[in-house]
Amino acid sequence: MGTILVIGAGFMGSGISQVCAQAGWTVHLMDIDKDALKKATEQIRWSLKRLFSKGRLTEPVDLILQRIQTQDHIRGVDNPGWVIEAATEREELKHRIFGELDNMYGPDIPLASNTSTIPISRLAEPLKHPQRVLGLHFFGPVPLMGLVEVVKGAKTLPTLFDAAIEFVKSLGKTPLPVRQDIPGFVVNRVFAAAFREALELVHRGVATPEEVDIGLKLGYGWVAGPFEVADNAGIDTFLLVGESMEKLGEPHLAARSEILRNLVTKGEVGRKAGKGFYEYGPDGTKVPRPLFNPGFHGSSRQKP
Repeated sequence: MGTILVIGAGFMGSGISQVCAQAGWTVHLMDIDKDALKKATEQIRWSLKRLFSKGRLTEPVDLILQRIQTQDHIRGVDNPGWVIEAATEREELKHRIFGELDNMYGPDIPLASNTSTIPISRLAEPLKHPQRVLGLHFFGPVPLMGLVEVVKGAKTLPTLFDAAIEFVKSLGKTPLPVRQDIPGFVVNRVFAAAFREALELVHRGVATPEEVDIGLKLGYGWVAGPFEVADNAGIDTFLLVGESMEKLGEPHLAARSEILRNLVTKGEVGRKAGKGFYEYGPDGTKVPRPLFNPGFHGSSRQKP
């Protein structure tokens, strides 16, 4: 196995680093925020210990952790097998990162983005070597979720696209090839439509988050309802995704942002904060909030 550079030590970047290390790669996890790096290391250790206790690891936790190095600068990683950008879902930030990477590495080093909404072609277009850019959209929590969307940009080399599919398989994940580079790709476009309507039902007082989740789990066989998914992934992330979809000309896929923004403003961003659409005990136990009411009334749907 070779070396992988992961940029961004948040929820997704730490998870991506973990699964790559579990697969045998040496991982350099980079973030300019040293506190974020510390939290990521703690999160990875906790996650690995939990997997080990359930018999789902073939190696000791410390051995896997030894393959993960952290750094607060982007340089110093020579000839990585993959570079995976997992920064916040802000297009201008991703452009800056890819511009620096494009100047730093030769055209044979593949650059991947974990973006969940931004077309890969938009990120690759300003670069000198757009042919080596593609999307690797992991789903969170990365160690537990089995899917990765592999997104082909307009200029992505077919051989790189094929290699990325095999790379995803080597991580123990199932690749979902996305050959048409549209905002939100496949899974998020479908989920965004469902989540938008779920929020509308809560906003109108038709159902609580728990009732919507129960309905979709028992009625349609969902493993987790939309509000459980939002809490697990982070409501702050969902807000950024919605704002990104609007900027990309897909407002019909953007969820009711004022409800999400209200929760984010209060720091109630989901499981990682102990409170979101649900409340969470010290042991992670999920309980419904007594009466979820984000403080908005009526519908914002435009009249035809």
